[in-house]
Amino acid sequence: MVLQKLLEPLALTEVEKVALSRRSVRLYRKKQIPREMVKRVLEAGRYAPSAGNGQPWKFVVLRDAEIINGLTQTVVRMCRFISSALDYTRPGKAWLKPLSKLFIRRMPRELHPIPFRAMSLIAEGKLGLWHGAPTVILIFKDVRGISNPDLDCGIAGQNMVLVAHGLSLGTCWVGFAQLAFRFPLRKWKKLLGIEWPYEFASSIGIGWPLGNPDGMVERAARPVEWYENGTKTIILRKEDG
Repeated sequence: MVLQKLLEPLALTEVEKVALSRRSVRLYRKKQIPREMVKRVLEAGRYAPSAGNGQPWKFVVLRDAEIINGLTQTVVRMCRFISSALDYTRPGKAWLKPLSKLFIRRMPRELHPIPFRAMSLIAEGKLGLWHGAPTVILIFKDVRGISNPDLDCGIAGQNMVLVAHGLSLGTCWVGFAQLAFRFPLRKWKKLLGIEWPYEFASSIGIGWPLGNPDGMVERAARPVEWYENGTKTIILRKEDG
């Protein structure tokens, strides 16, 4: 396989082991994780590189089950509303197709088939939001941030999930929580003290994983164009596997 071919000549570094073996975790133990471990994860996020060292992020830690459950229920209700309004594949709802297509054109990323299907599963109670993780880190971006604050927040979050993995914790990125913050709902913004210039970027569920979900999994290789010595080479093609 491609991954094995690339890694055969050299022993993996500890950083590579963490980056390549981390998996998203969707089953957690009920036991809460220590506060000090969460602080170490947050510190890794704080040390992430950002444009001009602007650090355009705000981290909010949720370890209160009532708040986590309340946010989850808000998202579930929003998923039900959106699915009922736009899911034209349901029996007798074909008339919704023109409206649904209009929204898909205006919001192609949010209403891509993958998140739209996940939204339906959340609405039906078949898919959890943070999957029972006892700690949740909400990441908010400063919209005044230099260059690309979304990217900077993503880098900070990646630092956090990798360090969490190194601490034997499980993590899962969850973007659907935006439904509690990006629509005209003031409840959670007010409760958590979120005001302009901060907007929701993403969130991370953290906890002790059930079982041992981590490990290196071969992934499809996308072509990479490599320019060197006046020559263009395509590497990591499917036939290289």
